[in-house]
Amino acid sequence: MNAQRVSRRILAVALAAAYSWFGTSAAIAVQPRPGDAGAGVEVLARGPVHEAFAETVTFDPEPGIVVAKAPPEAIEELPPDQKPEGENISWIPGYWAWDDDNNDYLWISGTWRALPPGRQWVSGYWGRSRGGVQWTSGYWADAQLTEVEYLPEPPQSVESGPNVEAANANQVWLPGSWTWHENRYVWRPGFWSAAQPNWVWVPAHYQWTPRGYVCVDGYWDHTLDRRGMLFAPVRFNQNVYAQQGYYYTPTTMIDLGVFANHLFLRPNYGHYYFGDYYGSRYSSIGFSPWFSFNSSRIGYDPFYAHQRWSHRDNNLWDRQIASSFALRQENEAIRPPRTFAEQLTLSSQELTEENQSRVFTRPLEQVAKSKGGSIRLQAVNEAERQRFGKLGQEARSYRKERQQLEARAKVEADVDAKADAKADAKADAKADAKVVDPNVKQHALQLKAERAKLPRSPYSGRGAKATGNEPEVPKTQELPQPDPKVVPKARQPRRVNPANSTEVERRDRPGVTPKVEPKAVNPTRKPEIETKPERPKVDSPQPRKVEKRPEAEPKTERPKVESPEPPKVERRPGRPDTESKPEDRKPERKPEQKEKEKEKEKDKREP
Repeated sequence: MNAQRVSRRILAVALAAAYSWFGTSAAIAVQPRPGDAGAGVEVLARGPVHEAFAETVTFDPEPGIVVAKAPPEAIEELPPDQKPEGENISWIPGYWAWDDDNNDYLWISGTWRALPPGRQWVSGYWGRSRGGVQWTSGYWADAQLTEVEYLPEPPQSVESGPNVEAANANQVWLPGSWTWHENRYVWRPGFWSAAQPNWVWVPAHYQWTPRGYVCVDGYWDHTLDRRGMLFAPVRFNQNVYAQQGYYYTPTTMIDLGVFANHLFLRPNYGHYYFGDYYGSRYSSIGFSPWFSFNSSRIGYDPFYAHQRWSHRDNNLWDRQIASSFALRQENEAIRPPRTFAEQLTLSSQELTEENQSRVFTRPLEQVAKSKGGSIRLQAVNEAERQRFGKLGQEARSYRKERQQLEARAKVEADVDAKADAKADAKADAKADAKVVDPNVKQHALQLKAERAKLPRSPYSGRGAKATGNEPEVPKTQELPQPDPKVVPKARQPRRVNPANSTEVERRDRPGVTPKVEPKAVNPTRKPEIETKPERPKVDSPQPRKVEKRPEAEPKTERPKVESPEPPKVERRPGRPDTESKPEDRKPERKPEQKEKEKEKEKDKREP
């Protein structure tokens, strides 16, 4: 037995030496148990939803969040050995996302995705920016596009919801949007359209990039139950993923029923979020519950629109969703756990029917063994896993290519800023005299677009033809004609970046002149020049004006001479009272008056 132990140790040492010799060519799979923090991987029961799984639609898109800390290098990730049935299923690897609660990055696990018909996935990325790194969201572009058009900032959205009643209960409202037409923006109004049981319409919207805004035209996507599989995000210990040859395979699946119970949107980050994001703290940094997103006029949620149509016969459905949210908002005890380990403890206890929605993360192995689930799984052999892993490497190269293309264009735009300002001034002088609205005139000067070659994405869906048991893809929506009467108006910039509470200046937007905002006054700060309070003005005593009296006519009787009243003297504050009182003073007669009295006495003596 001792000899066998010694031989095993020698073999282990030899294998380790061989691995160190061949480097990363022999990848070692580290498979930590879900929820085991000691393994260096913490599986979370909440977090951002992979952008490729659910793309957000915001009416007035803003630049991505900026954080000071750069993300680590992307982790080597291989897909699980189980995937949903279907021919048009692909593995899209994960990426780093910013976690506000821990002030660090977490890993959004990859996803099995049923690719939307006729679309290709353009991956998002973290790029350099003032103050750190900035997130640029991904999007589903038309698979036939070979060039991407970078547009100036769209005007402020005027979408206000339905203006007419629906023709029948089988229709859903699709919002309007600005469209680029003949070097200017024109408004295409919203409209009612027939709902599709197996498809969700994602309306036209814009995505911000450092080079300009990209228009994503409307397209049909799969409903939630046919979209694929979503896996739980994880938090890594740096010592784990820094190991040579390390790769990660997600093993914890998210029940898609969470989209109806614990779903949030964060449009300033371009992500859906699931799990416990209740409380005023999250609403203050841009989180919005999914059922109120449409009514807030911030954007459009295709999931809510389709769910509302599915429950069109239940008039209380909206109230029930809002009521459940309000209860969790006020009561922390009924909110879902935040980690998979906490949820395992909760699921081991006896759950009431009301708390069943708090458990929505399960091991993939358990899901694969269960029968009668909503998702049918099939095994993935090792050759297919390696093929999908190779696609992941191509996706990382594609992401870097896009980043370099848009970052290089941003530098060129900054260099030509002065030349553009001169050109704008000339255009302003030659502007059409008919344009009287200052918003229209100001916005017209910024209408500049440029084209660039769009790299070919490794994830491209098939055309609109259905294959196998897939439902037939509906025809493209017939859009209404643009309304030239709608006047475009420039948008106001977002003042605060929720990621780090720093201002996002308007000059970060391509093609927009910086706008100087007045500085806010800090009430606790003393003014630079203190003004002393004015002393009350004290009127100085005015000298009494003495008017000359007319000469008195000679009379036999001596007239009574009344002494004049002394003037009232007002004392200034703080001045000592040294003046005598009026009653102590004797009235003095003037020389003129004395002479007149002598003349009168003389007249009386003469016969």
